[in-house]
Amino acid sequence: MTITDERDTRVPAGVEVSPRVPSRLGPEVPPPLFGAPDRRRGLLVGLVITLIASVTRFWGLGHPTDQGTPVFDEKHYVPQGWQVLTGGNWIEDNPAYGLVVHPPVGKWMLAASEAVFGYGPLGWRVAPAISGVLIVVLVYCAVRRLTRSTLVGAIAGLFAICDSVLFVQSRMGMLDIFQTLFVVAAFAALVADRDQVRERMYRVYMEGRIGDSRFGPRLGFRWYRFTAGVMLGLNCGTKWSGLYYVVFFTVLAIGFDVATRRAYHVQRPWLGTLVRDVVPAGASLAVMPVIIYFLCYIPWFNSETAVYRYEEGNAIGTDGPWAWIPGAWRSLWYYESGILEFHSGLTNSAGNQHPWESKPWTWPMSLRPMLYAIENGPDQCGAGECVRAQMLIGSPAMWWLSLPMLLWGLWSWIVRRDWRYAAVLVGYFAGILPWFLALDRQMYFFYATVLAPFLVMGLALCCGDLLRSAAAKAGQRPERRALAIIVVSVYVALVVTNFVWLWPILTASPISPGMWRQQIWLPSWS
Repeated sequence: MTITDERDTRVPAGVEVSPRVPSRLGPEVPPPLFGAPDRRRGLLVGLVITLIASVTRFWGLGHPTDQGTPVFDEKHYVPQGWQVLTGGNWIEDNPAYGLVVHPPVGKWMLAASEAVFGYGPLGWRVAPAISGVLIVVLVYCAVRRLTRSTLVGAIAGLFAICDSVLFVQSRMGMLDIFQTLFVVAAFAALVADRDQVRERMYRVYMEGRIGDSRFGPRLGFRWYRFTAGVMLGLNCGTKWSGLYYVVFFTVLAIGFDVATRRAYHVQRPWLGTLVRDVVPAGASLAVMPVIIYFLCYIPWFNSETAVYRYEEGNAIGTDGPWAWIPGAWRSLWYYESGILEFHSGLTNSAGNQHPWESKPWTWPMSLRPMLYAIENGPDQCGAGECVRAQMLIGSPAMWWLSLPMLLWGLWSWIVRRDWRYAAVLVGYFAGILPWFLALDRQMYFFYATVLAPFLVMGLALCCGDLLRSAAAKAGQRPERRALAIIVVSVYVALVVTNFVWLWPILTASPISPGMWRQQIWLPSWS
């Protein structure tokens, strides 16, 4: 497998070159590379990665349980998914739930899984497992496109398979894995949109039409960007924290557009982006998610018994300055404001304490993981004392390198102007920086699930940098190339070994108390 980058000046087959422009573009414009060139090999590698991801996600999926019932926060979302399925309205309308604090998309996915496999461990975990497999595939595809290398994409896919956070969350009937799926899908779509737009701009440049307008050309409808908007809408329809990605990814998309117009010598790239791209980008990436979010509440509007459906005339008066707004929309506002009030009041100062709570500065290195389930005693093994425990914990082989990865990524972004790190770090920071604005709020490590794909991508980019740098100097110092291959190979093996070592406490497999103590590497893990 070869490693290429955008400094490669080869013109791919099928691209017509205008006689007005030299065939070897040199430094004038970026070379016409819009994806890894080895498509057949990329497909085969992708199929292998998909198969491995499927085996790991579905193996022993029915364990653990709490005597056949859900564990940890599955106890909230699994019954709600079942009630969505069986209630007849596709919305939580059981008065016993009281305030339902998350939008319905994730619970629809649980309901679809339960509709096929019933109300049991498989029923509420198949949809998360499928989502986990899709995340691995999307990570592979995104990094392969970012680096133009199937090898580096395969490294990213393998890292995603072995990441213990993605692994555990893929086997739990919770909402975070669905949110992560939509975030990664939106990111992959934006990266593909960047390539598609540059390909269109390249053709305009080769035809000599780049100067027809000082704003640059119109680029037509952008299906990938539209897809990203849909994914962001589903993301917000799963958890409110998806709003952060709407903001960060909209800025990222606009940054891509400015860089593209500058790269192809548009006279006024910033103004051209403002005139040509900002409004369509806003429509796709900002307005579309809002529309999709409210479309998710159509079953709520159609229900006679949904939570807070008819509050006008009860908790809400029928007069006042907002009386002109239809009662259903005022009731929805009352419902949503109640959710906001609930989340705002979920603070430490209000007495909301949890033994496994963590703050965002502990997430990058997984300093305070989560204990999801534990069973002790000889009756759990049939003979002899044993422990069955499931923990959400970041693989030290990857998560303990998060800070060096972030520092290298920032340096590469700011000094080397490497757009790939810029894209990955925008995704990473969207998942962690907003939480620093509300440190008094009760938080848990599973909020960091959305960080995992971008950590994996960043580490794969670092491996690619090492291999690419050594390959560039292989003619002068061939030993550097061999050393780089050895270092990357050893690190990949270390990641896989770490995943195998942690397997028992990721799947609640029976282990001895002594082995359990060996799994707990830090005091904060217990």
